[in-house]
Amino acid sequence: MHFWIALALLASVQGALAQSRDAALTPDLSTVKRQAASGDPKAEAELGTMYEKGDGVPQDYPQAASWFRKAAEQGAATAQNDLGTLYDHGQGVSQDHSQAAIWYRRAAEQNLAEAQYNLGVLYKHGWGVPQDYEKAYFWLDLAAAKKVEGIDVDRVRDDAASHLKPADLSRAQERARKWFEDHLKKANP
Repeated sequence: MHFWIALALLASVQGALAQSRDAALTPDLSTVKRQAASGDPKAEAELGTMYEKGDGVPQDYPQAASWFRKAAEQGAATAQNDLGTLYDHGQGVSQDHSQAAIWYRRAAEQNLAEAQYNLGVLYKHGWGVPQDYEKAYFWLDLAAAKKVEGIDVDRVRDDAASHLKPADLSRAQERARKWFEDHLKKANP
């Protein structure tokens, strides 16, 4: 009998700890809204994510797109990628792979691995951009070096490579190597 009481108390304490941990991790909606309204791109992107996921607010893709756009236009790479994803999937905006490519490219050029992967996939399939396996390989190779969580980038990159002639593959690999060198120099002047 005491075992079950102790188990029930332990479960209750663990539940309370989990709730307090989740509350600590969940941003205060009023603070995020106030910061976003003042033009803070980080808060705008965070509010966009909250609306996209329905985290603390009702899920609302058009609102998510609006907030992502505000942050994206200020150069926030994650918001650019997230806005591209909404265009890619037609969530809160009309599906438009060309617009997705524009936003993915802006984030990819800022070295965001998820955007590099997304842009590479568009080039691989010819969605919103001309199909180009060499460009697909280039962007996917950049993303593969950083490992995109939950995605087997190597497999997708290697599939793009299988469509290339050896000279084209070498050219794409050289472009990726040069990209890494240039970005390493910028990071360590």
